Amino acid sequence: MSRNTKLLGAAAMLIVLAAAVFSAMRFFMAPPDDLDLARSKASAAGLYRVTIAPELEPIEQGPLQAFLVTVTTPDGKPVDDAKLSVDGGMPQHGHGLPTRPQASGPLGEGRYRIEGLRFHMSGWWVLKIGIEGPAGRDEADFNLVL
Repeated sequence: MSRNTKLLGAAAMLIVLAAAVFSAMRFFMAPPDDLDLARSKASAAGLYRVTIAPELEPIEQGPLQAFLVTVTTPDGKPVDDAKLSVDGGMPQHGHGLPTRPQASGPLGEGRYRIEGLRFHMSGWWVLKIGIEGPAGRDEADFNLVL
């Protein structure tokens, strides 16, 4: 084996080791201190007011869970003719949700049920609720810490 091949191999190992250390640091980082944990907020463009409520408290790591989502107009009128989508993940880990949660049709009074959420590890999660309703498309992101 030539000297250059050995040097290239050592350099590659150092790069892999540095990447592993960086990933481990991100994996074990605490959530930001100023994380907004509100469960009711205006959507990103202000078209709706969105509230989330887990059906069981506290939110647990592991089992499938359901959330009730309430969507209203900014002045508080229920939005019963919207379609909701659900996405999310762990920002510090760089992965999405381990399941594909689905939103039900309207339950009345602006309420929808999201089923099939699983949080398979503790830490900081972001739950993204997409709303396609009479006022247009918008999204509300919620931070959760398990």
